[in-house]
Amino acid sequence: MFRGNHPAKVDDKGRLKMPSAFKQLADANNVTQFYVTSTDGKSAEIWPLPEWEKVEKQLADSSTMEDAVKKYLNVTSYYGQQVEMDNQARLLLPQILRTSAKLDAEVAVLGMQTYLEVHNREIFERNMQANELTPDDRKTMAAILSRRG
Repeated sequence: MFRGNHPAKVDDKGRLKMPSAFKQLADANNVTQFYVTSTDGKSAEIWPLPEWEKVEKQLADSSTMEDAVKKYLNVTSYYGQQVEMDNQARLLLPQILRTSAKLDAEVAVLGMQTYLEVHNREIFERNMQANELTPDDRKTMAAILSRRG
């Protein structure tokens, strides 16, 4: 569903204006409710609420409450809030997450298929340069993509 990079800004009140390409996809699927969270406090994840509910169901269906599931729920709940997109296509990012991920100005909004990732643009670009795809990464990706059938 979501793909590509759409640079954006977080305003002084902590609102992210949903990039138009992503807003069109949300509108086409009648999505106005989102779950904004993080698994590491370094970036925000914006999940359309129906997609986040699928994640919750998968976690609930696991036969036991494994330590990893408990940790995942702790961190995603700590950073998480359910939000509604306003009439101007803005989403309020949780204060605790804006602070920890430095989401206070220029951001990169990346489509990750079922959700969006929001990164401080300067930090993200610096990390991308330091973590380029290696030859092993390329082999792994070639193997995964060759399985398409």
